[in-house]
Amino acid sequence: MPADASSLRPNPMSWRQMSRGVILCLVLLATACSPDDALARSAPESLSPLVKKVLPAVVNIAVTETVSSGDMLGELPPELRDTPLGREFRRRFGNRREQVAGAGSGFVIDPSGIIVTNNHVVDHADKIVVSLTDGRQLPARVLGRDELTDVAVIKVESPDALPSVTWGDSRSAEVGDWILAAGNPFGLGGSVSVGIISAQGRDLGSGPFDNFLQLDAPINPGNSGGPVFNMDGQVIGVSSVIVSPTGASVGIGFAIPSDTVNRIVTQLLSKGTIDRGWLGVSVEDKENGVTIASLDRNGPAAKAGIKAGDVVIAINGEHIDTSQRLIRAVALVPPGNAIRVTVRRQGREMEFSINVGRRPTEQAG
Repeated sequence: MPADASSLRPNPMSWRQMSRGVILCLVLLATACSPDDALARSAPESLSPLVKKVLPAVVNIAVTETVSSGDMLGELPPELRDTPLGREFRRRFGNRREQVAGAGSGFVIDPSGIIVTNNHVVDHADKIVVSLTDGRQLPARVLGRDELTDVAVIKVESPDALPSVTWGDSRSAEVGDWILAAGNPFGLGGSVSVGIISAQGRDLGSGPFDNFLQLDAPINPGNSGGPVFNMDGQVIGVSSVIVSPTGASVGIGFAIPSDTVNRIVTQLLSKGTIDRGWLGVSVEDKENGVTIASLDRNGPAAKAGIKAGDVVIAINGEHIDTSQRLIRAVALVPPGNAIRVTVRRQGREMEFSINVGRRPTEQAG
C-alpha cells in the first residue's frame, strides 16, 4: 500500500531544528577557526622578510687577547707541575706571550655605533674588531660591562648611521613562541637559526641573577652576544650559554632576557658600571624560608639590627621565598636608599628599615 502522502511532507518543526543545527555548526566552525582562539599559530611561510629586516644590525666581533705562558702553566694538572714534563714545559714556554684570537656576536642598538654583546666575549680583549654585514671592519672600544649578568656595551665609529634594532618585551614572551637567533657560529660569519622558547626562568647556577630563556634554536660557539628576535623583529634576548657535552649545539641554548639586558645597558651607558644594593648578609634556603646564615658586622643589615637565624619574609612588602629572589630584590635598590625588611624571629614578625649599601662583587647578598 502506498504511503500516506502526508507522511512525506517535511515537518515544519524538523526544518527549524535542522536550520538551527546548521547555523550552530557554522558558528562552532567559525569559532574554532578564529585566529584569536586558535590553539597554535602556524609558522610563517618564510622568514626571509624578517631576516632581511634585522640581519644588517647583527655584527661579528673578533677579539685578540695576550696570554702569558704563566697563565698556561696554571692549566697543568698539579700532579704534573713538579715532574720532568712540567719542568720542560716551563723551560720552553715560561717566558712567552701568545696572541689568542676569539670570536663572538653582537647587535647595534643605536645608529651612532653602540653595540651590545656578552661580557665574556670582550672581557679580556686587547683588541676588538667589529665586522658589519656590508663588509666593513671597524675597531671598537668597551664602554662598560657587567660580569654578573654577562652583558657588555662596545662602540664603533662610523661616518654613516648604522642599521639598528629595537628592544622587545621579554616579559610578554611565552613558552612556545617562535624566535629567530642570529650570530656568528664557529666564526663562519652572519647566520640565523629558528626555533621556539622552550622554557623560562632557567637558573643554571652561574650567578645570582640567572633568569635565562631556554631556546631550542641551534646556538653554537661564536653565537655568544647575538640577538634573539621575536617575529616582530624586536630583540627579546641575548644568546649567552649552551649546554652540551661536545661544545656544539645539541638543541639547548640560553639567552638573557631583554628586560634584564636593556636595564643593564641603560646603566652602563649612563655610568659605565653597575651599582647594586647590598645588605651584608649570607643567606640560605631552608624549609622554614630564607634564613640569615651570617652577617658582615659592619654591613647595613647588622647595623639595622638583623641577626643570624632571622627568616626573611618580605622586602618592601614583596614576599620573599628564595635566596635568589632576595639577592635580586636588594640588588635592584640603588645604594643609599632605604628598604623595609620583614623577618620572623622566634615566631614573631619584625620589620627593619635598612639603608642599602653598595654591593662588593665578591659578596653574595
